[in-house]
This record gives sequence, C-alpha cells and structure tokens, in this order.
Amino acid sequence: MASESDQTSSTSANDSPDQTSSTSSNNGPPVNKIEPLKLPTFEEIRGQEMWNNCAVRSVFSGVLGGLGIFMGLFLGALDNPLMQEQMTARQQFIYTAKQMGSRSWGSAKAFAIMGLIFSGVECAVEKARAKHDTTNTAVAGCVTGGTLSARELKSRRGAKAEGRRRPYNGHLYSRSIQSYGSTQSYGS
Repeated sequence: MASESDQTSSTSANDSPDQTSSTSSNNGPPVNKIEPLKLPTFEEIRGQEMWNNCAVRSVFSGVLGGLGIFMGLFLGALDNPLMQEQMTARQQFIYTAKQMGSRSWGSAKAFAIMGLIFSGVECAVEKARAKHDTTNTAVAGCVTGGTLSARELKSRRGAKAEGRRRPYNGHLYSRSIQSYGSTQSYGS
C-alpha cells in the first residue's frame, strides 16, 4: 500500500506546468487565460483592400477559370473516333490528340469567361446591396447563365447567316451523335 501512495505522489509531481498553473486553487474551477487581441498588420489590410476590388476578383477568377484546360484534356481523351475499327493505332492517337487540344482550348475559354462574369457580377451586386449572402450568388448565376446563353445564340445566328451549320456545344457527345445520325438509317 505504501508503494502505491508513493507512485501517486510521484506522478502528481511530474505533471506538466500547464495543468497545475491553470487552477488558482484546488477548490475553484480552472481559470482560462484570455489572449490579447491581435490587430491586422498594414500588409494584411492592404491585401484585403486589394481583394475587395471587383476588377481584381474578376481577373483572378478568369485566370483560374483558364484551368478548365484540364477538363478539356480529360473530355477530349474520352472522345473516341466513330470509325475506330478502320483506323490504325497511330491515326487514333493523332485523332485523340487533336480532340484533346481543341477541347482543352474551348474549355479553358468557357471556364475563364464564366469565372470572369460570375465573380464580377457577384462582387458588383454585393457592393450595391451592401450585404454578403446567397442572393448575390443567385443573381450572379442567373446573369452568367443568361450571358453565356445569349453568346451561344448570337454565334448560332451568325453561323446560320453565313450558310453553315454550327452544332450545339452544350451536350458532351452532340457532334458524335449528329454525325452518327447522318450516316445511320433508322427506318430499315
């Protein structure tokens, strides 16, 4: 029994100073220390002011939207040629590389434009309303969608006026489906 009491007294003596200093006495609850308030530095204030500028936000989002190039690389790699059985491995590789290149550039432009419009409109609405809530995001999403839709409609009308047919780019496999449908007869 005496050895057990010696062990307990030695463990209490080995306690960390944080545990023993947090209590003012054995009777009362532990006292939590209040940390001093840290004011932002001049550089932090300057950085926050710069980030609150709508033009800076829009350009930054547009540049990061350009990372959509990776989405285009991925989707281009998934696009298989329709005449796959008749193509050699080299021809299939060249076809896939061209598809990846064209889809990468198209995706990079689309994501950059979406990021630029969305963040610019969201920032402008936030400044006008002087509130930071989900309404700003919803309005920015509606304006972005409407702008991109109007842009697509304008390019389709321009293609129709020139006498060429431009496929709808909104669907992932629209080009393959359209070309497959033009060579396949469903009636027989």
